[in-house]
Amino acid sequence: MSLAVASSILNRLGLSRPELRGWVTYDWANSVFMTSVIQVFQVYFASVLATDLSKAESSARFYSATTIAALVVAVLGPFVGAMADFSGARKRIMGIFIAIGVVATLGIALVGPGEWRSGLFWYSIGNIAIAVSFILYDSLLPHVARPDEVDLVSSAGYAFGYLSGGLVLALNLLWIASPHSWGFADAGSATRGSFAFAALWWAVFSVPLFRNVPEPPASGDPGLARRSLLAAVIGTVKSLRATLVDLKRYREAFLMMVAFLIYNDGVNTVIRVGATYGTEIGIPQARLLQAILAVQFIGLPCAYFYSHLAAKMGTRNAIYLALLTYLGICFVGYVMTETWQFFLLAFLIGTAQGGAQALSRSLFASLIPKSKSSEFFGFYGVGDRFAGIMGPALFWVMVTLTGSSRGGLLGLAIFFVVGAFLLSRVDVDAGRALVTAEDR
Repeated sequence: MSLAVASSILNRLGLSRPELRGWVTYDWANSVFMTSVIQVFQVYFASVLATDLSKAESSARFYSATTIAALVVAVLGPFVGAMADFSGARKRIMGIFIAIGVVATLGIALVGPGEWRSGLFWYSIGNIAIAVSFILYDSLLPHVARPDEVDLVSSAGYAFGYLSGGLVLALNLLWIASPHSWGFADAGSATRGSFAFAALWWAVFSVPLFRNVPEPPASGDPGLARRSLLAAVIGTVKSLRATLVDLKRYREAFLMMVAFLIYNDGVNTVIRVGATYGTEIGIPQARLLQAILAVQFIGLPCAYFYSHLAAKMGTRNAIYLALLTYLGICFVGYVMTETWQFFLLAFLIGTAQGGAQALSRSLFASLIPKSKSSEFFGFYGVGDRFAGIMGPALFWVMVTLTGSSRGGLLGLAIFFVVGAFLLSRVDVDAGRALVTAEDR
């Protein structure tokens, strides 16, 4: 392959420069947590760790832990984002949370049968750590990608994340299906081995981001931040307060953030409780894992497809299409009783999940000033985490009151409708013009 051809391919994939490739590689790194940990753990928790609990009790414990972890991130996220902007230490702080997440993932790998409390503890810590790392990771997007390539680069991250998560999950499922062939004692030890492998993968493939993505300049005095922790905290609080005031000026970014908070409730909830819901209604474990795997490989081309749709019909209109698909997902999930319906659900999720999240990330990035990207993405992360609070909490309430999670699907449909309406009120052109003038 000639250099010109390779360069053309990289350009079409949104990977034309080292900093873009370094940024996208973190999606490749962390996606194994989203698949081999978050998805597989839901099945492992119900079938191994919580065997002394009823199905309803198991679901309720899992939903409550997921809700509490999301609440912690919602409180912590804006402060961490403001600290990163003020001190000019985005990558350093991100590295700390990656390390915490890797250790927590190894902790999950050490939890054995019946130890559901320990399992939920390490799982919650891992969820908190990866969520904070996402805030800082997302905030780097407007610094590495030009305005005309931000949709493509954001979609590239999700696409390569799907590929990474799918490949590792496929390997892990082979371990679980045939543990003796791979040197494991049983399926349980193979599952724990997959958690450990995910931790190693996350750690190793995070390195390119730290090597190739430059640290954006600090919004405050980095020398002051280095000299005194107290001064850094005070400066961060002042900066955070200023950003809260700024949100009034950046009306379109604020409205986009509120819309995202609402419709992403459904997107995140489907990711985090889908396998638990499937287990509850009796979908066999092997079929659950196969459907989760299918989502990854369906999502790979669809993430890029949505970036091309955004170029043709506009970013917001492409997001509308993804949200319409999620309304269909809610209906299928509510009436689902058969295994084939779960596979239909997986197909629909795979087509829309990456598009909804990648384009929401890039649209928000185009509406905020670069100098405070971490702070704004900290608040954006609050929306992401509150989405992680309301959805699981809704399922928690439903399963507690009725003994079934099924009614929670109808609640999620409302979030998609309201979120889409608020998104329609965002004046994208005005918002982009404002931040372009200020960045200059």
